[in-house]
Amino acid sequence: MGNKAKKTEEKVRVIFLGGLEQIGMNITAFEYGDSIVVVDCGMAFPDEETPGVDLVIPDVTYLLERADKVKGFFITHGHEDHIGALPYVLRELNVPVYGTKLTIALIRNKLDEAGILDSSTLNTVSFGDTIKAGDFSIEYIKTNHSIQDAAALAIHSPAGVMIHTGDFKVDYTPVFGDTIDLQRLAELGRNGVTALFCDSTNAIRSGFTMSESTVGHTFDAIFGQNPDKRIIIATFASNVDRVQQVITTAEKYDRKVCIDGRSMVNVIATAAELGYIQIEERTLIDLSQIKNYPPEKTVLIATGSQGESMAALSRMANGQHKKININANDVIVLSSTPIPGNEKAVAKVINELCQKQAKVIYQDTHVSGHACVEEIKLIYSLVQPKFSIPVHGEYRHRLEQRNIAELVGMKNENIVIAGTGDVLEITRNECVIADHVQAGPVMVDGLGVGDVGNVVIKDRQNLASDGVMVVSACIDRETGEVISGPDITSRGFVYVRENECLLEDIRNVVIDTLRESCGKKKTNLSTVKSCVREDLSDYLWRRLKRTPVIIPAIMDIDR
Repeated sequence: MGNKAKKTEEKVRVIFLGGLEQIGMNITAFEYGDSIVVVDCGMAFPDEETPGVDLVIPDVTYLLERADKVKGFFITHGHEDHIGALPYVLRELNVPVYGTKLTIALIRNKLDEAGILDSSTLNTVSFGDTIKAGDFSIEYIKTNHSIQDAAALAIHSPAGVMIHTGDFKVDYTPVFGDTIDLQRLAELGRNGVTALFCDSTNAIRSGFTMSESTVGHTFDAIFGQNPDKRIIIATFASNVDRVQQVITTAEKYDRKVCIDGRSMVNVIATAAELGYIQIEERTLIDLSQIKNYPPEKTVLIATGSQGESMAALSRMANGQHKKININANDVIVLSSTPIPGNEKAVAKVINELCQKQAKVIYQDTHVSGHACVEEIKLIYSLVQPKFSIPVHGEYRHRLEQRNIAELVGMKNENIVIAGTGDVLEITRNECVIADHVQAGPVMVDGLGVGDVGNVVIKDRQNLASDGVMVVSACIDRETGEVISGPDITSRGFVYVRENECLLEDIRNVVIDTLRESCGKKKTNLSTVKSCVREDLSDYLWRRLKRTPVIIPAIMDIDR
């Protein structure tokens, strides 16, 4: 009896360092005693509120402070929002990385590009394998997603089995490989599952997600209806199954296939090398060779389905592509759904393509890689978890999954909606938010990691909305007399040549402020600058209702 009572009290901490309140930046740590295992290590793309930022990675301070405990990163699949932060995190936290074959191959490419491959430890696992990691054992279970080799993880812990689905859907007719291992999930459910961490991305969509293979029928129809047109298909570089279906259809219609976009070339080369893409040797041609073939005998697979400004499709749309000119003889297929926040960018590319008289197809050309309501119900029915913790989605997605869990019979008090930085403490009989740790986004800008914070982002937003004005002047250190200036320089505020009167008024305001604030000897220079900034800001707001960033460049010298 004593041993049994002790067993039920074993407590595992679950630390959410990302993947909540947003699509992307997925990373979750599981901790018990001297052992920490980390599921995924992804990035997120910047939005319009983070100007100039290249990408966003999670704050892993919690892990760095406990580096001796971390046993490894266990990756569910090879999408950027699950592996994209590894090149940055592994520089500071060099621990083993585990994943399936394609996942590890994609990670290897990223680490090689970052120059840290030789110092990293990558381990390829197969479905059904279980890896011992301190007090945890991590089992890899086959799932379906929009990239091959996606896995769910069964985390065997002192507090029982916890299942993390990763990103998944239930595809009974996958393009490549086997369907999701529902049998193993059901077996775990029969033996008892303490907690389920389930993908919430499509929890707001009813029904089932359509099979990836259905897109092949759509491609076949598009090719058949446009025999005299060049076909350009934009999709995610990592959607290997989608690319395979394009290639298969192109071969059926005797078309050459050309790949455009660095990430697309890298992923397809890796997938082909591992046997995940089947392509006849005569089918693939280099971009430089495309001019040697009739347009109606070619298919171009390109990056840029999300409207990324530097991607291949965007450069074609705005006329900046060096080898491809869009015209009325082109059929362009956008085989993806805009990620939330990218809608405007995608619409811009579509409009630019249409202005070049191209035919653009962007409906019914994509199926999601995430489970809809009925598939989520199926997973809950098979796994029968004691506790539900919705993950991978915005707040509204996770709330909707809570409703789904209740529909299949879970008690409301056993469903936990956590936030980034929250720490769950889970036993076999209890699941509560017990703590909160430092977590959140870290901005990557060029080679700088974390040196762009909220203050810098706020300044950039102000510069973007109202511009900047620099006020230069020189004053006498002893008397406070204005020796030269003030000179006014502005960027993004007003067009100088058409606003000479305004600039003269601004100079007068600054002169008055300098005379008043410098009237006393030994004037504090920082005080003078503050007075100039405040008075000029007040004046510009009263006159123009604008608040540019004002930089007083006031110097004092001895005469």
